[in-house]
Amino acid sequence: MHGRWCALSVWEKSSTARVVPSARPRKLAKVPFVELADGRLQGVVSSGSDIGRVYVSSVEAGSFAFACSTNNNRPCGGARGWFCNHIRALIGEAVLQYGVERVARYLKAEVAGEAPDADSVTHAMTATRPAQGDSSAAAQVFSRFLRQLAYLELAPTTAPLPEMQWFPTTRAVA
Repeated sequence: MHGRWCALSVWEKSSTARVVPSARPRKLAKVPFVELADGRLQGVVSSGSDIGRVYVSSVEAGSFAFACSTNNNRPCGGARGWFCNHIRALIGEAVLQYGVERVARYLKAEVAGEAPDADSVTHAMTATRPAQGDSSAAAQVFSRFLRQLAYLELAPTTAPLPEMQWFPTTRAVA
């Protein structure tokens, strides 16, 4: 056990969550938030036409039911019976963040071919003609995105954050 801790950074040693590096670096301008959570690939995608608008997009694992709406719950005009460009961008960034194998496995998408990529994951899902799902999770996803932004604005410190006090310290003895 001691050898494992030697290879970790100070931040990783003090963290209770496992740190998984990105499969490949990605730019955050188009898709600033992407996660595999709650049985969905979900995230926030910037609007191509309005700097003040973002879309909350998701694809459900297994059924591939998809949803896309603005941050103020207006439906996406492009998600009318098929994956819109926001969902396609979300899939592409998820593949960069987590790797194609992990994304396909999480979504339960059977990807064919020798070198699968984001397009092959998208094709595997759209070939099943998925239904449009509801956007009831959009508020929760957008809230997590805003929480992440708030943490990014904090100055670097080793002092505990009041809202994180319920996490046990690394030196706690049971």
